Order: sequence, then structure tokens, then C-alpha cells
Amino acid sequence: MDNIILKHTIFHILAFILFLSLKPAISSRDSQWGFGRKLGSVNNGDLVTNLPGQPPVDFQHYAGYVTVNGTNGRALFYWFYEAMTKPEDKPLVLWLNGGPGCSSVGYGATQEIGPFLVDTNGKGLKLNNFSWNKEANMLFLESPVGVGFSYSNTTSEYAQLGDDFTANDAYTFLHNWFLKFPSYRTRTFYIAGESYAGKYVPELAELIHDRNKDPSLHINLKGILLGNPQTSDAEDWLGLVDYAWSHAVISDETHKTIRRSCDFNSNDPWSNKDCNEGVAEVMKQYNEIDIYSLYTSVCFASTARANDQSMQTPKRLSKMMPRIMGGYDPCLDDYAKVFYNRPDVQKALHVSDGHNLKNWSICNNDIFEGWAQSKPSVIPIYRKLISAGLRIWVYSGDTDGRVPVLSTRYSLKILDLPITKRWRPWYHKKEVSGWYQEYEGLTFATFRGAGHAVPSFKPSNSLEFFSSFLLGESPPSTK
Repeated sequence: MDNIILKHTIFHILAFILFLSLKPAISSRDSQWGFGRKLGSVNNGDLVTNLPGQPPVDFQHYAGYVTVNGTNGRALFYWFYEAMTKPEDKPLVLWLNGGPGCSSVGYGATQEIGPFLVDTNGKGLKLNNFSWNKEANMLFLESPVGVGFSYSNTTSEYAQLGDDFTANDAYTFLHNWFLKFPSYRTRTFYIAGESYAGKYVPELAELIHDRNKDPSLHINLKGILLGNPQTSDAEDWLGLVDYAWSHAVISDETHKTIRRSCDFNSNDPWSNKDCNEGVAEVMKQYNEIDIYSLYTSVCFASTARANDQSMQTPKRLSKMMPRIMGGYDPCLDDYAKVFYNRPDVQKALHVSDGHNLKNWSICNNDIFEGWAQSKPSVIPIYRKLISAGLRIWVYSGDTDGRVPVLSTRYSLKILDLPITKRWRPWYHKKEVSGWYQEYEGLTFATFRGAGHAVPSFKPSNSLEFFSSFLLGESPPSTK
């Protein structure tokens, strides 16, 4: 009897020891179903744990570098925020800002749609109650090299930057990022962005679509979302001019001169003296206000406007549009520069050791001026992606003079798509938030009273719109 009791006792002790040894494995496996550690939480050295001024949150976020070319020493900086709740159930969204040469971290992540917004004077961060990581896992990329913290050790590459270079590096980045975050490898994936990312986003989407023919390279891309996007150069310029005239920024005479003398479809519309002077007059008048937000104040504390050569008529890069500057708070660019050049911030984001600092700027004007290759239109890519069945939504803040609603309407008109749901208002909190129209393969919507960076102006509205996009549902069309 004593032997039987002893055997039972030993059995239970061994079983308990076995249970303890298996517990971490069970916990790790169960994390895939939302138990224990979140699915996206990984040990790759990029977890951000001590970001200065960060409000307390329940989700994890990561920042650091992904090498895209080891031979030339090319690496892109990213900042990734897990969804606030159930990240394992939510899609992955890559956000890109444009310029070209402007930072998606400085704009998208900490001025528009990220969970932390740069506070006054760059001294800290405040919580964004309308962050898009309420609905998705959000990945922000500083692209191409030379933007923000992203870099190349081969300096000659900076003279080669253009649309194709950027798309290829972003594509390589994604595959290498998935090695860091393998649980997102097959996740439902969307790409979103604004302004010059109106070219980046479709170009990257096309690259993914084409290379998905190889199963080993498959990325589960389902759609793209574009805000005030540069789309087709000729239509973008024409829309800028017509919008300036229709909003009383320029005179009838200036508008008439430009309409008569400018052929924006030509390789060099500025070779016509009357056209060149007419467009210079448009830019001169826009220098008096904020081209990105017609009805809000400029930042008098900033020296950026005085040094902003992009607001003059482009010469060598004749078809390039002015780069992004500004937002709802026109001083936010300055706040971001202060914040990201702090030693403790750079150390927390894994870009420096806190001593050998990197010089961060929200936009790199050298990249803008030296941009080597730009597709004149991405409308052919739209057609291809529509045929492939991808979800394409385009939205436009209607107080932006930089890529105004007219530019987008002129560009989309080229597609000549059949209308499936005619022009109507969409609502947020019982008020008209804008108007929208649905076509076969594309949805176009406006944001009433929003400037260039729509989420900065209409954070709550844009979050609801983003949610509708992810669900594949029409924007709310009843009060």
C-alpha cells in the first residue's frame, strides 16, 4: 500500500513538473489566438520601451531599421504600431507620405493618424484619440533613403532616386520586414498615403501585384487608399490653376493667360514665357497664405516659408509639384524637427546611441530638387489594379490648393468608369462630412473643410472613413 501511495505521489510530482515545463510553450502557442502575449509582439530588438513623453498605452510599438541593400549599405527606417485591440484579427496597413523627400513618421505617424502626436514645441507627445491603429496594425515607412532617418552608405545613390527606385526599395523593405514580424506575412494588407504618395502607393501596389505571380513572394494585398493624391501631372497642374482662380486666389487675367498659353501635356510647359509668368503669379499669391489649407493661418514662428524654393515655378523638374509643407497647425513641422533631433528620442527609436546623432528633417529638399524619375501619370496603373479587383478609394480635402479636389476629379475622369452609386453626401455625427460617388472599381470622396493632410483637420471623420474602407462598405450616407 505504501508503495502504491509513493508511486502516486511521484507521478503527481512529475506531472506537475511537466506542466510547468510545458506552460511557456502552451502560452506561446495560445498567443496566436489572443491569449497571453499579442500575436504581433516579438523579440527582435526593435520594441520601443522608453520613448520620452509617451502617454501610457496597452499596445506595443516597434521602430528601427530594415536593410534593403546590404552591399551598398541602404536601410529604411520604420515605426510600427500594433492595433490597440486584437492585433491578430486586424489587417496591416502601410502608410506613405510623399514630397518626394518628406517623412511618413514626421507627418503621418505624429501629425495625422498615429497614436502619438508631437506636442507643442516638440517637448513631448500627446495621445491621438482618433489614431488609425484603433482599426488596423499601422506601419509607417521613411522612404526613399535620405528621408528622415533612412540612409545609404553609398552617397552616389541619392542622385538616382526616383519613382522606380523608391518602389523597388519599399518592396524589398516589406519582404525583409516580414522576416522581423513573421506573423504578419500572410495578413490582409493595404497601402495608404497622401500627396506625392499618390504615385508611390499605386507604383508599389503594381509591383506587388506583378510579383505575386511567384507564390513564394506573395503579399496579401487587398487595396489602396489615397488622399489628395498626385495622379496625372497635366491634370494636377490644370486643377491647381483652376482651383486658385475659382477660390479667388488669382485674377481672371492670370487664369486666362495660363489657360491660353500653358500646355501641361508638353515636356516643358515653362518654355512658353506667358505660361511661365502666369504660373509664377499663382505661386506668388499662394506664398501669401497656406497653399495646403486656404482658410487657416500660416506659422509666423517658422522660417521654412522664407526658404521654401518649391513654391516658385519649377524649372529643371518642370512637371514636379511643390513639396509638402504645413498642416492644420502650421507650426507642427517645427515641433517635429525639435522632437526627432532629441538624443533621448533617437536612442529610444533605435536610430542612434544618444550621442552620435542623426540630423532629422521633415522634408529633404535635395531629394525633391534632384528627383531623377517621375511617372507623368499613374492612371494606367489604376486601370491595371481595378482589373485585378483591388479596392481603390480616393479622398480629397476640399480646402487644399496644393493637390486640390479639381485636380483629382480631372485625373479620375480620364478613367471614364461607369457610375454605380451617384454623387451624394456622407455623414459623420449627423453632419455632412463631404460627398462621394462610387464607380466600378473605385470610390471617390471629399472631406468638407479639410486641407491637404485630411486627418489633421478631420481626425474623427477620417477614422470613420478609414473604417468604412477596411470593411469595404460605403461611407455613412444617412444621418
